[in-house]
Amino acid sequence: MVVIRLARSGAKKRPFFNMVVADSRNRRDGRFVERIGFYNPVAGASEDGLRVDIERLAFWQGHGAQLSPTAARLVKQFSAKKAA
Repeated sequence: MVVIRLARSGAKKRPFFNMVVADSRNRRDGRFVERIGFYNPVAGASEDGLRVDIERLAFWQGHGAQLSPTAARLVKQFSAKKAA
């Protein structure tokens, strides 16, 4: 099954997450098919802390990809911010 989830990167105590499309059998930070966004929980006020390519997200969901719970929450948050 193809899943859309977060892959952690960044330094110790400075997390940075890439939103990736990956096979569910691969490791969290392992091989992925495509990077469709990012999430930076420690971003400053002037920095972009969350970005998602909605077109690619819709494409992958149309092909059967499932969102992880955290990725679903972030997509919902991004959509609300974009609509406002």
